[in-house]
Formats: sequence, structure tokens, C-alpha cells
Amino acid sequence: MGEEKPKPTGVWPTIKPFVNGGSSGMLATCVIQPIDMIKVRIQLGQGSTAEVTKNMLKNEGIGAFYKGLSAGLLRQATYTTARLGTFRILTNKATEANDGKPLPLYQKALCGLTAGAIGACFGSPADLALIRMQADATLPAAQRRNYTNAFHALYRIIADEGVLALWKGAGPTVVRAMALNMGMLASYDQSVEFFRDSLGLGEASTIIGASSVSGFFAAACSLPFDYVKTQIQKMQPDATGKYPYTGSLDCAMKTVKSGGPLKLYTGFPVYCVRIAPHVMMTWIFLNQLQKLEKSVGL
Repeated sequence: MGEEKPKPTGVWPTIKPFVNGGSSGMLATCVIQPIDMIKVRIQLGQGSTAEVTKNMLKNEGIGAFYKGLSAGLLRQATYTTARLGTFRILTNKATEANDGKPLPLYQKALCGLTAGAIGACFGSPADLALIRMQADATLPAAQRRNYTNAFHALYRIIADEGVLALWKGAGPTVVRAMALNMGMLASYDQSVEFFRDSLGLGEASTIIGASSVSGFFAAACSLPFDYVKTQIQKMQPDATGKYPYTGSLDCAMKTVKSGGPLKLYTGFPVYCVRIAPHVMMTWIFLNQLQKLEKSVGL
């Protein structure tokens, strides 16, 4: 009978899920940023995927697709670090309490909801900066904020609107993150168990299959909240100082009233194309980072 491996000690085992989660999210963002930019422009009513892409290339150049990349990376360094790290800590603790048996889906969903809420609280300032930087070019010249990078955006927001403004729209951001992470994280772990244990697929097929399922459910669960969040974060007061929406619920109700429930799924094909690859690449990068750790003995 082989000897049981000693349990890792020190700081690294504790912070490892957070470091790996943030790193994998940042790597995925570098690849997916152009699609995310197109998604935001579609939600702001600038036309179809083809029209937005053509107009951006013609009027702003290739660099426009990476507008807000610094904010996107900062968002992953905060939001994804917190959510993936928290989710793995929670599921590990829950598995220990369950005598090492796989967790039922509802427990994974609860862990995903909790991790999403915690991650969103950390990532909301960077998310606000990202949305504003991406939407800036769509505004009239006199209304543009002209942020140069994520840190400049955060500085200007604090200077012009106060510290608490960094969490403007945090309510819908947190709700959206809870929905997305419930769909993404719970479905991934559940799919891994199904593909690996029930279907007997290999590691690569399991990761690709589970990531695809995870990406679809993340998109389907979160797009209505993402749409409302985007509208809240980019709104500006009119000449009288009045905002178009009083809050996320008011925004959702006015949107449904004017365009029907499907209006909340504006840009779903692009959103799904953006979310699914990002989710897949996040899991793939995470898997590769974990392999690298094992190869160097971490």
C-alpha cells in the first residue's frame, strides 16, 4: 500500500486558486477583447456585427478593437482572481464536509453564486472603467471622457464623482456576476464529472466539452443582467440633470416595455461567441497552469 502524500503547507496552497484564476482570466481576455468590444457597440445600438466591425475599422482603425484592454486586464486581475479562487476554496471545503464525495449540482450552484458576488464586489470599479472606455467613442465629442487607460479612468472617476462612484451600477454588476458564475462554474464542474466519469472521455475532450457547456450556460444566464448593467453604467444625465433610468429594475422594465423581453437578449449571438471562447480559454489556460505547477513541483 503506497504512502499517503503529505498535505501541502504554507501560503502557496491557499493563494494558488486565486493566482491561477486571475492569470487564466487575463490570458483569455487578451485574446477575446476585440469580440467584447463589438458586443458593447451592438448593445449601444450601433448596428449588426458586420456593420459595427466595418465602421470601427473604417473610422477608428484596428486599435479600436483593443480600446479598454488595460481596464479589461485590471478587471480580470480583480474579478476573476476573486471569483475563481473563492469558488475553488468553497467547493474544496464543501467536498471535505461531504466526505470527499462529488457535490450535488445545487451546492455547486450556491458556491458559484457566492463566488460571483464576491468577485463582482472586487471587480466593479475596473468593470465601470472598461464599459466607459469602450463606450466613449460612441459619444459626441463634447461628451467624451477621453480616458487614456484604466488607472486614469479610475483617477478621473474618483476626482470628478467621488470614491463611491467606482461602484456605480454595482448592484446589477453583482447580480449579473452571480447569474454568470452560477451558470459557468457549476455547469463546468458538473460537466467534467459527466464527460470524464460517465462517458469516459479523455482529458482534452473533457475540458473542451465541459468548457463549451459552461460557456453556453454562462451566456444564457447572464445576458439580460449584462444588458441592464451596460445601460446603467454608460447613461449620462440630460440637460436638466435627470438620468434616463432610476435603477436597474427601472431600466429592465422600460426596456421590456419598449422592445419586449427579447430586447434584453440584444447581441446574444455575439455575446455567446464572446463568452463561450473566453470561458473555454479560461479553463484551458487554468488547466495548463495547473500542469505547469505539477511539472515544477509546486
